[in-house]
Amino acid sequence: MPADPLHRAGKPQRSTTSLPPSGSGASAIEVRRSARRRRTVSAYREGDRTVVLIPARMSEAEEQRWVTVMLDKLAAQESKRVLGDAELTERAARLSDQYFDGRARPTSVRWVTNQNTRWGSCTPAEGSIRLSHRLQGMPEYVVDYVLVHELAHLLVPGHGPRFWRLLEAYPRTERARGYLEGVVAAARLPHLPVGRDE
Repeated sequence: MPADPLHRAGKPQRSTTSLPPSGSGASAIEVRRSARRRRTVSAYREGDRTVVLIPARMSEAEEQRWVTVMLDKLAAQESKRVLGDAELTERAARLSDQYFDGRARPTSVRWVTNQNTRWGSCTPAEGSIRLSHRLQGMPEYVVDYVLVHELAHLLVPGHGPRFWRLLEAYPRTERARGYLEGVVAAARLPHLPVGRDE
């Protein structure tokens, strides 16, 4: 009689779920340990969850290190992917549902190339949102922050206390603002001439 395939691999697979590090972009992380897996670590997104596959023998400290490494790798891969206008509109709808109970409903969301001094803009009377093409390739949480910011303008047109209270719902607001401030500061730095090796 052949051996049970579940017992052939030794220890059974173990799975743990935890909250992600702040700013990672996922709502939960599921770590799946496998006795079959010897050296490799991999990860993928499954809805709002990130699944990280690791060898069963890995220590808790190694697990934490690899989860961080894999989250960074996934974020880097995702930041290279450019969303089209249709995907941007779908993303805005999801963010509105998640942070504003679906109350912010834009009529259009699209990329534009004529915004070089701002990251996004909103015309509440028309319900239109435009994002600067300069955001393309930035991490998803940054693009999401700008979308949430503009969605909030559909509910509160100005930048008063009510507006900023709405933005408190988005957990990566400070991190995204810091990222964008860093981009602006880096653009202002003088470009030093590159010397030739002689």
